[in-house]
Amino acid sequence: MSIFFDEIIGNEKVKLIFKNMLEQARIPQSLLFIGAEGVGKENAAITFAKLINSYQQNIEEVKNQITSIQRLSEPYIKYILPLPHGKNETDQNDPYEKLSNEDIELIKNEFEIKSLNPFYRIQIPKANFIKINSIRDIKKFLSLNYDDIKYRVVIISRAHLMNEEAQNALLKNLEEPPEGVIFILCTSYPEKLRETIRSRCWKIHFQPLTNEELYFILTNYFKVDENLAREVTPFAGGSVQEAMLLIENDFEELREKTIKILRYSFGKKYQSAFVEFEDALSDSDQLKIKLLIKMLLIWLNDFQKFRFNKMNNIFYTKHKETLEKFNTKFPQLNTKDVTDNIDKISSYLKNNINLNLAVSNIIFQLSSLIPK
Repeated sequence: MSIFFDEIIGNEKVKLIFKNMLEQARIPQSLLFIGAEGVGKENAAITFAKLINSYQQNIEEVKNQITSIQRLSEPYIKYILPLPHGKNETDQNDPYEKLSNEDIELIKNEFEIKSLNPFYRIQIPKANFIKINSIRDIKKFLSLNYDDIKYRVVIISRAHLMNEEAQNALLKNLEEPPEGVIFILCTSYPEKLRETIRSRCWKIHFQPLTNEELYFILTNYFKVDENLAREVTPFAGGSVQEAMLLIENDFEELREKTIKILRYSFGKKYQSAFVEFEDALSDSDQLKIKLLIKMLLIWLNDFQKFRFNKMNNIFYTKHKETLEKFNTKFPQLNTKDVTDNIDKISSYLKNNINLNLAVSNIIFQLSSLIPK
């Protein structure tokens, strides 16, 4: 088995699919990688490009190609991702042509980070969708003939962010791709892609990472402190992206705030509970509020597990005493309805609802758990 298989962390079934494709010399020309954010789809896409270009070859002979693939460099890789819209840009412009020098420099830096850490998610301000001109630019990539390259790969990051026009343009490329060109679409929302696109792709499903796999990625690729990585991984749902969001937003503080919000809400100290949300509210930081809601929901789920003696699956291991006391006081309490209601409030945040109102409703829901 190629040494590059070890670069795919977890997802053993995906590795087996890749292995069978290589051994049978049957490489689909269009692949759809499906799975939650942060489970390693793009890393697997980059690794697959290395595998198909190095299989049964002397590694030294393809060393330069492998380096270029790792750096997401053309003509080996065409990496399509959401980009900002440039000043006076039209659909006829090159996707990078009208971007400012600052944007270009930022994108170069992000690509450099990605080349060193394939689990890193490129982040570009105001890059909310994949532009039609980015998809049309694929045509240039396909028109160039490179007989010395075994396979060239088009990777489309967050493919669901293509609008209808962009998807139509991609469909034309998928219908008759040139020999030796592989398309890999990565998405967490395959239902947002046209059925005609999905039907032309070989679908490969990615599972969430285990805590140990996530711990390995955080400590080896992101150089996260080992203790912090151990603390965060149970809360991340098997997602590198979720883990990094928790770390970047001060996981320890989020966890302590969560416990305070719960205590104040249960004690009917509404103003004190509200104060714990204030820094996020003052900055209109929807992300931080979502993370706090996520932490609250995890605690409520932990309580239900605690009630049924599922101690091995509890996330708030540092706060078992809090769960114990709560369970002693309210042994018959069922948190399901409140959990569902808070989850609904979280889903409404994307509709730009009033954050103060959302927070107040969350506190009210928590307080309603405690009998008067």
